[in-house]
Amino acid sequence: MLRGLGMRPLLRISLAAELAGMHPQTLREYDRLGLVSPVRTAGRGRRYTLRDVEKLREIQRLSQEEGINLAGIKRILELEDALLHVQEELQQLRMIAEPGRYRVFAAGPRGEVVVTSGAHRVTREANSRAMVVWNP
Repeated sequence: MLRGLGMRPLLRISLAAELAGMHPQTLREYDRLGLVSPVRTAGRGRRYTLRDVEKLREIQRLSQEEGINLAGIKRILELEDALLHVQEELQQLRMIAEPGRYRVFAAGPRGEVVVTSGAHRVTREANSRAMVVWNP
């Protein structure tokens, strides 16, 4: 076991496969299909986090118990990731906004939502394509 990514343990493919109850070749195939994306070492070796192992177990469960094919599992995982991202963003917006107070939202250059107060104006960088919504 190695340490990395902010002190989270990184596991070699053999240990990750053992913990997930799979053959290492299965993990390689899932990596090629984009189901799990392990961290790569300088020598291109795969390193898995405990979260990756949990994901591998879920893939196995969906495949064996639910009978879902790998393309379906990939779509389910993508939708779950997107939902998690939206839920996190919504939680951030709820924490920032106070009831009865005006809120101004702007779209950043990568499409992210930027929340500002009614008295604060968002400045744009030169050559920025950010759209600013102003609600005085």
